[in-house]
Amino acid sequence: MTTLKSNWPAWSLLSSVLIGALFATAGQSEEPASAVQDGYPPGELGKIVRLGEDIVRRTSEHPLSKPYVGNTLNCTSCHLDAGRHEKAASFLGTAAAYPAWSPREQRVITLEDRVLNCFMRSQNGIRPPNGSRVSVAIAAYITWLSQGSVLKMNAANPLGPHHTPPLNLDGLKANVQRGAMLYADRCADCHGENGQGNEEGPPVWGDESYNDGAGLSRVAKLASWLKVAMPLDDATLTTQESLDLAAFINSHPRPKFVLSEHRPPDDKLDDKLDDKLDD
Repeated sequence: MTTLKSNWPAWSLLSSVLIGALFATAGQSEEPASAVQDGYPPGELGKIVRLGEDIVRRTSEHPLSKPYVGNTLNCTSCHLDAGRHEKAASFLGTAAAYPAWSPREQRVITLEDRVLNCFMRSQNGIRPPNGSRVSVAIAAYITWLSQGSVLKMNAANPLGPHHTPPLNLDGLKANVQRGAMLYADRCADCHGENGQGNEEGPPVWGDESYNDGAGLSRVAKLASWLKVAMPLDDATLTTQESLDLAAFINSHPRPKFVLSEHRPPDDKLDDKLDDKLDD
């Protein structure tokens, strides 16, 4: 009895907290079934995440992103399955790596910065404004795909934990002629004999492809991506084949990257354009 009296204030406090939590929980409404079933966040946040996914899949034609795109590529042209592919430029866990140091820009950048820079290079377009619906929606989608990842900001490069690893190319030399034969045999059906793309696949060189400032314009980086991504759903290329194909693809002309041509004028760094467009 003495022990009970001495602990009574603590027990009373604990009881109050538990009872309060019970009533608070009872008063909350459950999430909509659809949000639970498909995994998207509920409410307005879920709408923005879905918008981001839609833009990633239809970047060159979506009314919000189309004004900023200068070719016919979509984000998912490189980030396969809208970034859900575990190896081909995956978005999985990517948000956990930001803010990150960017050697190319010599500054710390955010996830939004990284997204917007792709518009200038991979999509040969104009950088959308920070805070625009395009920027926020894509960043929200990537962050949603990163849920559960351990936060580990990258102090070396703006790369996520599942980025495409570089190939070990020691002792290997690219052979453009072999790459041409491989392309004709294994790539032309989906990307066209002239590399301009078709209904099956995007263009891989020329005016409608990525410019020479994009990461994939570097042979070693393209080879690493080809090794884990192509042929689609049947990535069976050897390291040498990937290198030869990359050298052949990047031996063709593509747009030149001039930074000043891809930055919007200072007076356009706002969200006025987005405000005029419907989702």
